[in-house]
Amino acid sequence: MNKLNSKKILLIICGGIAAYKSLEIIRIFKKKGALVKTIMTKSAKKFVTPLSVTSLSQEKVYSELFDYNNEAEMDHISLSRWADIILIAPATANTISKLSYGLSDDLASTVVLASNKPIFIAPAMNVRMWEHPANKENLYKLKNFGYQIIGPDIGDMACGEYGEGKMTEPDNIVNYLNHYFKKIINNKKFKALVTAGPTHEYIDPVRFISNKSSGKQGYEIAKSLKKNGIETTLISGPTILDPIPGVNLIKVKSAKEMFNETLKNLPADIAIFSAAVADWKVKNVEKNKIKKKDKLNLNLEKNIDILKHISNHNSLRPKIVIGFAAETNNLANNSKKKLLEKNCDWLISNDVSDPKIGFNSDYNEVTIFYKNKNQEKISKIKKSLLADKIVERVISQLN
Repeated sequence: MNKLNSKKILLIICGGIAAYKSLEIIRIFKKKGALVKTIMTKSAKKFVTPLSVTSLSQEKVYSELFDYNNEAEMDHISLSRWADIILIAPATANTISKLSYGLSDDLASTVVLASNKPIFIAPAMNVRMWEHPANKENLYKLKNFGYQIIGPDIGDMACGEYGEGKMTEPDNIVNYLNHYFKKIINNKKFKALVTAGPTHEYIDPVRFISNKSSGKQGYEIAKSLKKNGIETTLISGPTILDPIPGVNLIKVKSAKEMFNETLKNLPADIAIFSAAVADWKVKNVEKNKIKKKDKLNLNLEKNIDILKHISNHNSLRPKIVIGFAAETNNLANNSKKKLLEKNCDWLISNDVSDPKIGFNSDYNEVTIFYKNKNQEKISKIKKSLLADKIVERVISQLN
């Protein structure tokens, strides 16, 4: 099914022998009803002519960062805002390196850096360049930025060598993007709720009980859900993180507030409880600041268990309920026990005794415990990439 009709695609063509394939990509896009604008790097013009590209796209070719004829339009902003997606094909090792370091010394790299749209990269280079550790590291950085990599393929190369590095064929690139739009459209029927961050349980007007949660993992999950077309509400405890465009952000402080907002925003298809909710609260909060004294006795009581309550709710329970567990020892035993007690579908557990992962870190290492008694370990990875893996599995189960 064609989902490319009327889609706006900005194609960036870089300098490499595979640049000739960009003409076929444009032809297929146009055949499927897509609108295509192109940027050519200086070196791309050594392999294909702007006239050929214009003839197929029926649009002018953009290439100059400082074009006095279009100065008022600010091409590096307007082109990005116009597009639904940006496709870089072929993407050379040089371009991949520049983008990984955030360089912007020409129109192509400046547009990408200024973009707020999904970016797809189809690499094309010699097999040795593809396998070089520097190139692998650069690609890893781009994946962390949220860029999607298409290919490359294995095959004979123009240089006479054989191996991985050959640009994916135009038909396959177009099919990949068609599938992407199909997935986004399909996922719009789903609704997700995510909780993130710590809660503050006040002792008096200036002191509270809390924990070290930064909220980063929950925010990344919400971002990934939105990126995949799912209507997402994020209920966040106190954090210093920025709002996510397109995600409905509700800020709360206490566990009680988080619980009430969770109820208000159900029903949903997916509920992911990544917030580190305080287990206890002070029974009687002092109205005035408690003066310094040698001893302070606090009368604590248990907070509402949001995950357990929603997991066992007769009418409001989402199709998929996912909990998080931060452990410092006996991770497997504690997690399996919690999975049963909470009655959730998955429990995602991590060992927070390691300061390099988990709380306040950009990295995480988790084990997913499933209700069917299977489990899956995901080794140390950026929280953004982990979020994508979690959401990928959620969508697969929903479908």
